[in-house]
Amino acid sequence: MKQNYIHIQLLIIMFFVSMISMAQETQEPDNSNITPDSVTTKKKFTERIVSYFEEAKKDKSDKKFDLSFIGGPSYSVDTKLGLGIVASGLYRLDKENMELPPSAVSIYTNFTTSGFFSIGLENTTIFPNDDYRLNYDMNFAFMPSKFYGVGYQAGSANEYSKYDEYRLALKLDVLRKVLPNTYVGVTFSAQNFRAKNFEKEEMIPEGDMLSTAIGGGFILQYDSRDFIPNPSKGWFIKYEQVFFPKTLGSNHHFGRIDFTARTYQQVWKGGLLAFDLNGSFNNGDVQWNMLSLLGSARQMRGYFMGQYRDRKQLNTQVELRQKIYNRHGIAIWGGAGNVFENIKNYDWKHTLPAYGIGYRWEFKNRVNIRLDYGIGKGQSGFYFNINESF
Repeated sequence: MKQNYIHIQLLIIMFFVSMISMAQETQEPDNSNITPDSVTTKKKFTERIVSYFEEAKKDKSDKKFDLSFIGGPSYSVDTKLGLGIVASGLYRLDKENMELPPSAVSIYTNFTTSGFFSIGLENTTIFPNDDYRLNYDMNFAFMPSKFYGVGYQAGSANEYSKYDEYRLALKLDVLRKVLPNTYVGVTFSAQNFRAKNFEKEEMIPEGDMLSTAIGGGFILQYDSRDFIPNPSKGWFIKYEQVFFPKTLGSNHHFGRIDFTARTYQQVWKGGLLAFDLNGSFNNGDVQWNMLSLLGSARQMRGYFMGQYRDRKQLNTQVELRQKIYNRHGIAIWGGAGNVFENIKNYDWKHTLPAYGIGYRWEFKNRVNIRLDYGIGKGQSGFYFNINESF
């Protein structure tokens, strides 16, 4: 109840700031009592906030670099209540073709009441004429976590051991356009993982507590989205295969295939229907900390990330996004996911439902702050984040 109350407060604050903004746009100023001294006085704190966000919302496609900062409360079912700070930038290397989506970069940090801390940098750079694309994500995170075991049955038993998790990760993709909206490329992935301080010795997983996974592979991608942080039309289809051999420094030899398919369709004025399908398939001697996980701030919202884990997973969701008025919008979604060891062991009865509702507030032009409430099987959670979930 206390967490729900906190998020209602956050929602009210965001709504209030936006209402002030709308009032300033629609009301005529009363100049009858203005004096020279009052004109020269500094703006009130709330006026400065409103002015900043109004400026951030303007379309600055003609600028070399559009940078904005935002900080405030954050929350997820995994990390609890915290404070997050994000620097979000949009830019264009090709100033001649304004039909291309802009490049985007974000620097973020977050720390929470659970002890979670993360800092990272993610970027998508689109080169002139969209001949090449560069994507990278670097991050470090410490998180008090929970280990439930491996497989659907272990996750459903709801018995776990708390432990501390440290993770340092780098993901780098280089893509080249070979056909309209079609790209091929290479990918590099490196992770260093450490687990310690297990609360229950009998639930300590088999395998290394300190491990490294370094690998490389290839990507096939089709992307016709109009705006990557918040698409309104187009398709995104991606097939990625990565190999983690011991020769590159990995503790174990294994491979992973990731598949994603997304599409977006306007259904009526201000209404957008978005579809998302994801699969992750591990093969070989995969470590317990590299297994496929269900639950995150983007897919299967409402589940603790890692409660359900196995060698393979599938999840899908459909989301309706509706613009309400000015900077306000809402979203509702429904989805499902499943973890399994292999295709032979896939069981439809183990499919987990996920659904929820969210509020959207336009922080920058077409860049949304989202407050989501996701509901899963026997659990639920809030998520406060930037950009759409997919």
